[in-house]
Amino acid sequence: MHRSRLALAAGLVLPAVLLAGGCGDPGDLRGAGSTPTAEAPTRLWPKLPPPSAPAEDYGTIESLPVKGVDVPGGDLRKVNPVAVAKADFDENPGMYSRSDTVYKQTAEQLDTCETGHADGGGEDGDGECPVLNAYYRDLTGDGKDDLIVGIRLARGHAENLDIRAYAVEKRKLTQIMEMGDAVLGVELAGHEVIVRAVSGMQGYEYRTVWSWDSHQKTMLPTTDEIVRSPNTPKRKPSRKPEPAASARPVPSTSGSPSDSPSDSR
Repeated sequence: MHRSRLALAAGLVLPAVLLAGGCGDPGDLRGAGSTPTAEAPTRLWPKLPPPSAPAEDYGTIESLPVKGVDVPGGDLRKVNPVAVAKADFDENPGMYSRSDTVYKQTAEQLDTCETGHADGGGEDGDGECPVLNAYYRDLTGDGKDDLIVGIRLARGHAENLDIRAYAVEKRKLTQIMEMGDAVLGVELAGHEVIVRAVSGMQGYEYRTVWSWDSHQKTMLPTTDEIVRSPNTPKRKPSRKPEPAASARPVPSTSGSPSDSPSDSR
């Protein structure tokens, strides 16, 4: 405890001691009991050989240059988000293959976008252009705004949204994040992007936190967990059994009726 906090605590305790002087409490320090001993984690199967390759992960995550788009003065707010999305989706398919139906259909929808439109297709992307409104946030920690773009994927597929983020690295437009999923919602918290996605388990959802990694120079999924969905209806409590009927009051010896508890006011 800091000295200033000790002085403040003493100033608050002294009046209380004076007020309670006749209570017979000497005010000595008392032990709070024994402290539980911290236990080190137990390692299971310590001789198990390490795997030769990951069974399943996000694949190779790396930053990618986006060609054909200039960034005046290194300010991403001066760049058209629709032009960025179209150029990047065409050059970097990301988690998709160019032969995938979802990629082809989304690319066709991107061709309907007008690059002169400043923001995109709106908050929900109900228009013809699948690019949603752009957002800006410093994700890399360099004090400059980075660009976050959402591309609504062609309908009829499991994934509904492709999320991409861009920064200026060495004066060049660079993709620092790309992922697609059945997205429930996206949030920005500090330098992080939080993505909520549908889970196959009823009442639960995936929550993935993407954070900037200075070694990889890209956003990485630093936290990936399955959590209880906040929109899940709470289970109704079971009906409590009704109390048994109380016995009828015994008449008094004087013959006058006794008052029932329900009659009292």
